[in-house]
Amino acid sequence: MKTDVLVVGEGVLADHVQGDLSGQYQVNRQTDFESGIPQTTAMVLVLQDAWNPAAHQMAEEVIRAAGIPWLRGFVSFGEGVVGPLVRPGIPGCSQCADQRHLMAGRDRKEMWGIRKQLQDNGGIQRDAAASRTGLLQMAHLIVAEVKKVMNGEHARSEGRVSIINMKTLNGSWHSFLPDPLCMVCSRLPDDSKDRARITLQPSPKVSPDSYRTRSMEDLNEVLAKDYLDHRIGFLNNKMIDLVPPFADVSVNLPLFIGDEGAAGRTLSYVASEMTAILEGLERYCGLEPRGKRTVMHGSYNNLKEHALDPIKIGVHSKEHYAERDFPFQPFDPDRSIDWVWGHSFLQERPILVPELLSYYSLGCGDGFVYETSNGCALGGSLEEAIFYGIMEVVERDSFLLTWYAQLPLTRLDPYSANDKELELMIERARAAAGYDIYLFNSTMEHGIPSIWALAKNRKQKGLNIICAAGAHLDPVRAVKSAVFELAGMMLTLDDKMEENQEEFEKMLYDSSLVRQMEDHGMLYGLPESEERLQFLLDDDRPMRTFDEEFKQMPKHADLTDDLQDILQEFRRLKLEVIVVDQTAPEIERNGLHCVKVLIPGMLPMTFGHHLTRITGIERVLKVPMELGYADRPLEFEQLNPHPHPFP
Repeated sequence: MKTDVLVVGEGVLADHVQGDLSGQYQVNRQTDFESGIPQTTAMVLVLQDAWNPAAHQMAEEVIRAAGIPWLRGFVSFGEGVVGPLVRPGIPGCSQCADQRHLMAGRDRKEMWGIRKQLQDNGGIQRDAAASRTGLLQMAHLIVAEVKKVMNGEHARSEGRVSIINMKTLNGSWHSFLPDPLCMVCSRLPDDSKDRARITLQPSPKVSPDSYRTRSMEDLNEVLAKDYLDHRIGFLNNKMIDLVPPFADVSVNLPLFIGDEGAAGRTLSYVASEMTAILEGLERYCGLEPRGKRTVMHGSYNNLKEHALDPIKIGVHSKEHYAERDFPFQPFDPDRSIDWVWGHSFLQERPILVPELLSYYSLGCGDGFVYETSNGCALGGSLEEAIFYGIMEVVERDSFLLTWYAQLPLTRLDPYSANDKELELMIERARAAAGYDIYLFNSTMEHGIPSIWALAKNRKQKGLNIICAAGAHLDPVRAVKSAVFELAGMMLTLDDKMEENQEEFEKMLYDSSLVRQMEDHGMLYGLPESEERLQFLLDDDRPMRTFDEEFKQMPKHADLTDDLQDILQEFRRLKLEVIVVDQTAPEIERNGLHCVKVLIPGMLPMTFGHHLTRITGIERVLKVPMELGYADRPLEFEQLNPHPHPFP
């Protein structure tokens, strides 16, 4: 029977723990793992007065093979670290904790370099800040954890790490999630055709007027607890912005290459924080495959019987590919690339999709297109995620098609929606930020209500015009979504416009200078850019009511029924809806799902005028005629040559 405790390590911490445990357990002591682990060992402690990453990695290899739980304690840069408790066969190891801890820190690149240096050099003997009092505090904590484990109780260090200030002795527990890409404890399944197949299931709405399957109250219990932690969470910071006219909260997704913000904008700061966390989770899932391992490699010509033709999703122009410094190469059907399995609802079968079209950070380097988060969506069910992924694709397609074809959209009377909340939102934007809101019906041939929203500044200072879009089966929801997006740029960029006005004016005359996402919105903040939007702002057209412009949609109690209606209409139009499941284990644990929706023929949103993707998409030429805006199909030469104003 295994009853002993093995202490591995040298120093004051190991001495304290050994002394405290010796009266209750048989404690064995080793400096390293060279002599192996005694067969009577029930638990291993790896303890040092400094940070020795190589010792922890060795512990993972040796102790995991022995099938024994183990706990570590060490001191790093003036802080004592206890945990996590690593149990055999359960994801969430010391390497996962280190990965989360390093990524959440501000100096992650430097710390990564220090970790590698310590690992290569065998670490140091004692951290300069390892005070005896602090080490004693750590020892008491470790002994308490050992007793719980040996008694078969739940230990606080399971999935958590305690961080103790070695000067003040202030300590705190921090939860972390296993890293699905961890080389030690993760076991990702291979991507496969069967795993990609989707059979829609019932997805009841939380209420008759809702289009969600999980309430915010339900999600509130898990979102902040599991995902937001400034020391070890993969969302590591929260910021409340009091400048915009509505509640604006952002959270930070730390990446090795920098920080990625995710914002939530609603009418309450609590709801905005939840929305921002969900946005951060969505972005995290869309960066790279984390729920399955990519195993399919090959050329399109060898796989085309089962694969999406990438040209149908839109590529860059020949002229841009020919530029010397262009970051992408033309698509080569004979070149071997990585593919992932998605599901085509038009063909009702799994289909191969280029990995770089399925995860938006993978398009750089040797890719053939620039892919954004277009079509990525998160939901409380798979069906909900697909529904909102379609809405995003539709929203952005309607915006871009309107822009390229310069469609003179019908202007909507916002007060005809008979929605008091919307009226107050519009009035607040006017009173608090000085912007008038203009709404236009940008619904395309599929009939999903789509909105182009435009904010016109009444003041002399600030962005002159801001544009946004929304799409939803409920046109009022589409409008509110667009207005919240508009509000995010109101007042917040005034100083930047004044400080960099000359730079943005140069973009007005040289579109090649529009290189970043923010450039698009700032360009149309210039008063001189307003003439480019006259196809919308022409005051000769009368406003129309919501009832005149939007037909009543059938109300279903189950969101899957709404989704089936949409898919049926797309089948009628021969528009293929392809879904790639991006769900990562970190969100799956809470019943959340994330997908990437691709609809070949719909225009993908890109940022940077040189990265426009129209080539291969004939629909942009035909839809204006189908909707009665033109009497014949357009030519590519007729399309709007200027950068789009989507911020």
